[in-house]
Amino acid sequence: MAKKRRRRALPKPARIFVLITALFWGLTGPGALSSASAQNRISLLRDAETEWFLRWIGTPLFEAAGLQPNAVNIYLINDPTMNAFVSGGQNIFFHAGLIMELDDVNQMLGVYAHETGHISGAHLARSSDGAAAPTAIALGSMILGVAAILAGASDAGLGLMMGGQTMAQRSFLVYTRSQENQADQAGAGFLEATGTSGRGMLETFERFRDQELLSTRRRDPYATTHPLSGQRVQRLTDRVQRSPYFDTPPREDYQYWYARIRAKLKGYLQEPWRTFSDYPESDQSDIARYARIYAYQKDLKFDRALEEANGLIRDYPEDPFFQEIAGQVLLESSRVEQSLDYYRKANALSVRNPILMTQLAHALVALETPEYDKEAAKILEQIVVMDRVNDFAWRQLSVIYARTGQEEKADLATAEMFQLQGQVMRANYYATRAVDKLPEGSPGWLRAQDILIQTQFALEEYKRQNRRRRPFDQTYLDAARH
Repeated sequence: MAKKRRRRALPKPARIFVLITALFWGLTGPGALSSASAQNRISLLRDAETEWFLRWIGTPLFEAAGLQPNAVNIYLINDPTMNAFVSGGQNIFFHAGLIMELDDVNQMLGVYAHETGHISGAHLARSSDGAAAPTAIALGSMILGVAAILAGASDAGLGLMMGGQTMAQRSFLVYTRSQENQADQAGAGFLEATGTSGRGMLETFERFRDQELLSTRRRDPYATTHPLSGQRVQRLTDRVQRSPYFDTPPREDYQYWYARIRAKLKGYLQEPWRTFSDYPESDQSDIARYARIYAYQKDLKFDRALEEANGLIRDYPEDPFFQEIAGQVLLESSRVEQSLDYYRKANALSVRNPILMTQLAHALVALETPEYDKEAAKILEQIVVMDRVNDFAWRQLSVIYARTGQEEKADLATAEMFQLQGQVMRANYYATRAVDKLPEGSPGWLRAQDILIQTQFALEEYKRQNRRRRPFDQTYLDAARH
C-alpha cells in the first residue's frame, strides 16, 4: 500500500486553473512534421525545420519591437484554417493553414509583425480594462502563468495547455478595434525597421476584409479574431505606402525557405493527389521534390520517397533536413537500422536540435539492444532538459528505464508524459508510484511531488463534479493503470 504523504494545499484560484489545465491540454510527438491529436484538444505540429524558420524570420521583428527574441515562444497548430494569435503573454500561434494559403513570405511577415505588435503593446494584459468580460483566451493566459509557476519553470506552460480546437477557434480574445489598429501600426513600423515591405500585410488583410460579410461557418478564423474595417485598412494603407521599402521585393532567402516550409506542410497535411497536383512530377525543382517525399510517404510508396530524398541529399549533402526526411522514410518503412546513418548526419549538421535528437533516439530505442538503449538514454536525458514539454521524449525515456530495471525513473518519466498529455489520473497514478520508490528528498522525488500537487486537486474536483451525476468508483482509477 502506498505510504501517505503530507501534501501542500494550493490556493483556490490556482486549483481552479490547474483543473482547467488538466482537462483541456494536449501535446505532440516528434518527427519531421509530427502531431498528436485528441478529441477537444489543440494539436501542435513539431518540426525542426519549421520551428527554426519561424524563429529565424521572427527574430528581427522581435528585436525591432524591443523584445527579447528567446522570450517569445512560437507554435504551429495542426489546423488547415488561416489564423494566428497571441496567447499567454509572449506566445505566438500560427495555424498551418495560414502558411499553406499565403504564397508570399512578406504576406506571412505581415501577419507576424501584426501579432508582434499585440505583444509589444501588452494588449492581452490590458484587455481587462475594456468593457468586455475576460474571455476564454484570457483565462487560458492565466492558466499558462499558474502552470509555469507550479512546474517551477517559466517555460513549463509554454502555451501547450490550450483548450480544445473548438475552444481555440471560437473563444479567442476579441480584441478591440483600437488594439487592432495599434497592432497594425506597430507591425508596419517593425516591417519598416527591418527593411521589409508592408505590401504583404496589406494583401493579407485585404484578403480578409470581405470575409466579415460571410457566415461564421464559411469565414476564416482570422477574419473573426482580427475584425477589419474600411477605415482601419485605409490607415494601414497610408502607413505602409509611405515606407521607403514599399516596393522592395521579398528577401530571396526568406522566400526560398518559406516555399520549402509551405511545400512540406502541404505534403504532410494534404491528400497525396492534391500534393501531386500542386507539385507534379514534371516539376523537378527542390521545392516540388521535397513536397512529393511526404506525398509518397502518405501513399506508402516508400521507395519513391527515398529516391526523391536521396536525390536532394546528393544535391545538398550538408542540408540536415533532407537527411532527416530520408531517415524518417526508412524508419517508417521498418528499415530502422538504415535510418541511423541519416539521423546521425542530420544531428551532426545541426546544433543540438531537440527534435532531431528525439528522432535519432526514437530509432535507437526501436532497435532494442543494450548498446543502443544506452546511447538513447544519454540522448533522451539531454532532450528532456532542453525541451521539457517533449512528451514523446519522456515516453521513450520511460521505455529505456523500464528495460534497464530503473522502475522508479520509468514511473516518473511516464508521469511527466501523461501530465503533458493532459491525462490527469494516469499522471497522478504514476507520480504516486514514483514517490513511493524514489529516495525522499531526491530531485526525482521532489518532481514527482510537484506532479501530484498539480493533479490531485484536479482529481478531487473531477470526483466532486461527477458525484452530481453518478458515483465515482474504483473503475476510474483502474482505468488509469492501463
